[in-house]
Formats: sequence, structure tokens, C-alpha cells
Amino acid sequence: MTREIGLSDIQAARARIAHLLVQTPVLADDWLSHELHASIHVKAECLQRSGSFKIRGAANSLAMLTDDERSRGVIAHSAGNHAQGVAFAARSHGIEATIVMPETAPLTKVNATRALGAHVVLFGSSFDEAGLKCRELQAEHGYTLVHAFNDPHVIAGQGTIGLEILEQLRNVTLLVVPIGGGGLISGIAIAARSFNPGIRIVGVQAEGCATINRSLNAGSPMALTAAQTIADGIAVKRPGDLTLPIIRKYVDHVVEVSEDDIARGIAHCVQRLHLVTEGAGAAGIAALLAGKISVQSTDVVCAPLCGGNIDGNLLSRVVEQVMVRAGRYVLLKCTVVDRPGALAPLLNEVAGAGGNVVDVFHRRAVWLAPLGRVGIELVLEVRDASHSDGIVAHLTASGYHVEREGVGMWPE
Repeated sequence: MTREIGLSDIQAARARIAHLLVQTPVLADDWLSHELHASIHVKAECLQRSGSFKIRGAANSLAMLTDDERSRGVIAHSAGNHAQGVAFAARSHGIEATIVMPETAPLTKVNATRALGAHVVLFGSSFDEAGLKCRELQAEHGYTLVHAFNDPHVIAGQGTIGLEILEQLRNVTLLVVPIGGGGLISGIAIAARSFNPGIRIVGVQAEGCATINRSLNAGSPMALTAAQTIADGIAVKRPGDLTLPIIRKYVDHVVEVSEDDIARGIAHCVQRLHLVTEGAGAAGIAALLAGKISVQSTDVVCAPLCGGNIDGNLLSRVVEQVMVRAGRYVLLKCTVVDRPGALAPLLNEVAGAGGNVVDVFHRRAVWLAPLGRVGIELVLEVRDASHSDGIVAHLTASGYHVEREGVGMWPE
């Protein structure tokens, strides 16, 4: 497909891959709608087979292969979601698949790709470094390459999400779409603008791997030397040669979100929407929560939650950090007499004020506490920031000198 990708390509892709897909729901985000005074929705692509939207593009690309290309087997490089999409589609078509993944790829994504029958090669520390090994193996074995985003068939497959959104949310006025290499937003933008030329489309990148604005300003794809973000699904150091012109043509602007913004987006999806999303999947919601996108009261907004393949350990750390930011966890420091039984009265006072003790740490030499006293750090679970204020006041009134570790607060 050398001509420009159009609506007909996306519609054909939809017919071609429909049997492999779940039509994921569009759900209202009532809490965020109330906060932003607009109608906010998510497209729960985190519920898609293989855990992300990537199966759409991979399945369409594999369906277009010749018999010779299939017989040689396919190869792809991926941080994890494209890996699972290719592996799933390859198994469905009876094609052997080799996937090169960064050595830093989340274990849950590596194991899931292997479980789908693909041969996994771990190489490098990033998506782009894995790509070097991928091209080496392709040349050595004659595999057929299935690129994660710089492939017109992949872009057309991803565009099927746009068709579904416009059918499920007919009055949508604003799409907020995460960007890594640009395949997802390219396909969605082509589909959406074909039916609604006036729709606004905003892309979202992680600050730790923000290539699009830089590339748009330069007039061609620009590469970063490093990518550092918990949103590994969009940690791509260079946008595609195919996708950048589409973004320039159809996307209104691109915003960037911090790691704290992304963490808050993940926690919001878990706590408010009861959906597990990874960093890349929550990037659109993160931008809305952080106020990075102008939203009017008349807007009907949809943000695709494009993936849910997050490592369990990372998810627990993210939720814990966000609870601290929201004032649900608080760290208090004080000293008590260094003798048996001195800690119990302090804990009783905390309990009397309604605080739940999560952790207790004794500090001596590190704190340089006065001889005869021991430093105590308490990690408490509280109802909200005002509750923690009440606990500090209660302990102070009981004779303890309490210091609270400061942290910037987010609204509940």
C-alpha cells in the first residue's frame, strides 16, 4: 500500500479482522465529567484480546501477507503490546513468530508473549535498540517484518478503533489519544476526520520520551538518545516516517505529561473506573486530569485506554504513591524515650485519633537522635489530608513533637 491511507482501508481492515476482536465498550467517566464540567468518556481498549489495541494492526498486517511471506515466519520488535498482538495474530493464522523485546520489558508482557506461542529474544534497553536486533535477525533468517507503527496495514488496523468510537459516541467532539510511534493516533485520526472534519484530536506523549513536537518543529522524524518513562508502551525514541505526516495533517496539537501525571492517571482508572491500565493506556486520562487540554462545557470527550498490560508490582507502587499524593498516606516523624514500652503509648494516641499504622521504623544513629531517645517514623493510612492534620494536632496536644514529611497534594 503505497498510496495515502484512507477510510476505505480502515473499513476493509475492520471486515478483515472483526472475528479476532472484542468491540470494547465506551464508558462514561462520571467523576472526571463532574470535575471538568464536560462529558468525558473512555474507550476501554484495555479489555481487548491480548490486553491492548495492538492486536488490531497486527492482525490486519498478517492477514495481508502472501503465502511466501507467511511461510518464512514473521518478526517484530516491541516493548510488549505489539509483541502480544503479533503473537496472537500469528497463532490465529498458523504463522511462526519471533519477537525481539527490550531486556527491560515488563516480565508480565514477556511471559504473555511466550504463552501465545512466539519465540522471544531479549535485547537492548529500549524499543529502538530491540529494533536493531530485529532487523539483524530478519536479514539472517528471511523473516517477514511486522512493524509496530510504520506500516500502512497496521495503521489501518488501529483506525478501526476510530470507527467504533464514532459509532458508540456519535456526538464526540474531542479525542485524546496517546502517542508512541504514532500508529494509533494516525489510524484514529484518519477515521474520525473522514466522518467529522471538525472533530478535535489531541495527542499525548510522556515527557520522558517526547518526540512528536520536536519532530514536527524540525519537519522530519527526530530521534531521542534516551527514553525514560513508566509508560513503556509509548517509549519510542523516533516517530514513524509514515505516521509523522499524518499527525501533522490531522492532529490539532500534542501535549506532554509527567511521570506523576501518568501515575495519577493509572490510579484514577483503577479507583474511579475499576479498570486496570498501563502507563501508556492512561496517558490520555493523565493529560485531562493534569489540565493539559482545554475542555469546554459543550465538549464530548473520548480517551482510548489503549492498554492494560501493567506489571503487578508497578501497579501497586503507583497506587501507593498516588495515595500519598492524595493525602491518604502520611509520614510522621517524632522521638520517644529509648526504653521498653515507650512506643505503645504513641501508637495508642495514633489509634485514638483514627489513624491506621501501615509501617513503623526505629531510627537511631542515622537521625542523630539525642542519647536516650529513639527516632520513630510512622507511615499512616488516613481518610484525607484534613484527617492527617487532626492526627498531628492530637499528638502535639499529647506532648509529642511531630514533623510531617511534606509532599505536593493532589485533589481527591
